Amino acid sequence: MNFKKTSAIGGQWLCEQFGLRLVNALGVHSQIGARRHTVTANRVTTETYQEMMRPDSTVRGHLTFHLKHEAISLEMLSRLFAKTPETEFVEWIASEPTSQYARRAGFLYEWLTGKQLNLEGIKVGGNYVDAMNADDLVVAQASSANGRWRVRDNMPGTREFCPTVRLTAQAKAAMSVNCQKMLDDLQIEFGREMLLKSAVWLTLRESRSSFQIEGEDDKKDRIERFADVLHNFTGQGEPPLDQESLAMLQRSILGEATSIRQPGIRKSPVFIGQTLRYQDVIHYVAPPAEDVTGMLDGIGRFLAKTAGQSPVMRAAVASFGFVYVHPMADGNGRVHRFLINDILRRDGAVPAPLIVPVSGLITRDAQERLAYDKVLDSFSKPMMQIYAGASRLEGPSIEYEDGIFSNFIFDATDDARHAWRFMDYTPHVQYMGDVLEKTIHQEMRDEAVYLRNHLQARNAVKEVIEMPDQQVDRVIRSIEQNNGVLSGVLAKEIPYLARPGIWAQVCEGVRASFRVEAPPNDAKTTEDAPGHEPPAG
Repeated sequence: MNFKKTSAIGGQWLCEQFGLRLVNALGVHSQIGARRHTVTANRVTTETYQEMMRPDSTVRGHLTFHLKHEAISLEMLSRLFAKTPETEFVEWIASEPTSQYARRAGFLYEWLTGKQLNLEGIKVGGNYVDAMNADDLVVAQASSANGRWRVRDNMPGTREFCPTVRLTAQAKAAMSVNCQKMLDDLQIEFGREMLLKSAVWLTLRESRSSFQIEGEDDKKDRIERFADVLHNFTGQGEPPLDQESLAMLQRSILGEATSIRQPGIRKSPVFIGQTLRYQDVIHYVAPPAEDVTGMLDGIGRFLAKTAGQSPVMRAAVASFGFVYVHPMADGNGRVHRFLINDILRRDGAVPAPLIVPVSGLITRDAQERLAYDKVLDSFSKPMMQIYAGASRLEGPSIEYEDGIFSNFIFDATDDARHAWRFMDYTPHVQYMGDVLEKTIHQEMRDEAVYLRNHLQARNAVKEVIEMPDQQVDRVIRSIEQNNGVLSGVLAKEIPYLARPGIWAQVCEGVRASFRVEAPPNDAKTTEDAPGHEPPAG
């Protein structure tokens, strides 16, 4: 083959020469320039080398450079191997049977394609080497020896699902986020009993916020069902990655009022989109139904292979991997957010019965929601740019095995498999570290402060007048909502509060507990306004 000589080298050269369009952009772009230097911007590192480092203008020359100097791109290799004749690699191995790069290339070719190269008459030798460089990428905790290539197989997943996590400075910082230490600090500050009392409230809040993300925060029954799922199933049994456990979880989340005939793994196509001005806009296309079981198995193998590694990294890959696979006809977003706490609980990063309310942070303000959408778009947006025009709604709807009717068509399934299977989760890991740190430091601490102050306010009210906790909570809420003015409703319900000086004492006790401004004159009254529902007694 005749190749052009360009400034690009390594993976970028291979992409240019073979016309490889990557959904997961290369993390490292290598090029030839006047002097050696490194620049990192927009999550991409550009490495400039001098002319003496230019590889031979061959596949083996630039692939060797990629394996030696760059974080391996599995999507790029998968696409390259699909376009390169097998003889290219057989001849390379025959000429350099002990070269670690030829052997690694041969191993990766067979691992990614599922095909076996013809090594008849070739005796592969040399010391065992790792398939992937553990200094650049997350790899399996333990490796297995592949005698055919004398390579240590440390791939962190399977051919159906093998995530890439590049060990950038930001990713390593995110992976080192210690949830357990932060929670221990909260326990020292507020006490274990206070944190446990807040667990039920945080679980309900997480459920409500999770529905708010999907625009369904007014469905009280569904919110309570999901809160029960968080409380009862987090960290229990095996991760919900098979038909039986997913069907059970889906039924628990959706209840009986659902159009899903066969809960669990879907048998129908799925896309994420919306209708704007009577036109369907498709934002993401999920893998085909026939790939789902294998990809879920791959997520399970990833969790098994990386056991003992960063809980933050594992929670990010498993949860975001799940939502990109989109294995169910409905409920995927809630299970995706459930998996974050599920993996953290399994890894001992968050002790039972605590729930880290990540959804609460996501819905806190527009910036946090934008950050969540942005990390989801880090894959879906470039995918839809590459496959623009390949998806459409066309013709009559077909009924699939799971009872779903759809007329969705996607023409680029085979090509997109390279991207779905070998996704780069580096931005998702970085996001997860940030969101967990903020959630524990902000959301959970704010809840603990509020609960502590609320309990102090309850005691302050009871110092003035004895009443049940539920009635005390109404008094506290009324003070908060009515700026310390005694409402007519409360004055009629509890006449004692209208006695001279009593309401002022009650307000002063609550004010001191919450550190708010002093209440106005207690002679004024107003009507009750709806307010923040306090935690259950």
